[in-house]
Amino acid sequence: MFSWDLLANAVVAGLLLGGFYAAVSLGVSLIFGLLDIANIAQPAFVILGAYATYVVNNAYGTDPILVGLLFTPVFYGLGAAVYRVYYSAFERRGDEALRGLVFFFGILFIMEVSLSLKFGVDYRLVQAPYIGKSIEFGGVGIAYRYLVPCVVGVAMTLALYLFLGRTFYGRAIMAVSQDQGALRLMGANPVQIKTIAFGIGIAAASLAGALLISIAPVVPSTDRDYIGRMFAITVLGGMGSIGGTLLAAVILGVIESLMSTFFGPSWSLAVSFGVLLLALAVRPAGLFGR
Repeated sequence: MFSWDLLANAVVAGLLLGGFYAAVSLGVSLIFGLLDIANIAQPAFVILGAYATYVVNNAYGTDPILVGLLFTPVFYGLGAAVYRVYYSAFERRGDEALRGLVFFFGILFIMEVSLSLKFGVDYRLVQAPYIGKSIEFGGVGIAYRYLVPCVVGVAMTLALYLFLGRTFYGRAIMAVSQDQGALRLMGANPVQIKTIAFGIGIAAASLAGALLISIAPVVPSTDRDYIGRMFAITVLGGMGSIGGTLLAAVILGVIESLMSTFFGPSWSLAVSFGVLLLALAVRPAGLFGR
């Protein structure tokens, strides 16, 4: 049954969810949007970050977001190593289109199976002082487990936006897929720049995973729920547009929340693929396409 209070709560929940979706999608926006590398394994790295957060939080009670931050250097190194393998085996030979896609699918499958063998298929969750608490304004409830990830997601988006726009390496990352010859004239090695960018994209997955497991329990197969969302947000926002990623994430979050509230949660997963198909049909360049 429709009510204005229900509508207000759904919209607010969608806005908060959008901030979290932005954090989850930043890695894809950077790697796929700017480097033109279809890293479909990105959701698996997010889940890996969630499980790393779970292990440390379960053992020491450390705040999950702090754990996600602490693991970012580790994930950066992991991402740099993965790109070097990808470059040596596929990109350097010009086989990045199909065989590279299979490579990332293999990584996704191996990581999901490895996590299943290690942790099983039981849902895992973390503990934090803000999980389970909420505030209310005029009949609109705001859960801290959504508010905190939203704030962190917006902060991550702003930090990446400033890095890309105001630093030498950031501008080099934006240029690397457009004109590598000009980039070499600037004294930058395109392979090194792509390695840095890929590492940053995977490092973002560490913190995104910590946010994910703060919102809801996870299992290894949770990565499948986010493949469509990540690419839908990246395409809708405009390939490589960080600001567009945030706006598209908010749009998707609000639509999902409204669909879940008024038509049932089973519809929410179909929304991302519907948005992706609509964006490709109506505006392939996205809201802020380059």
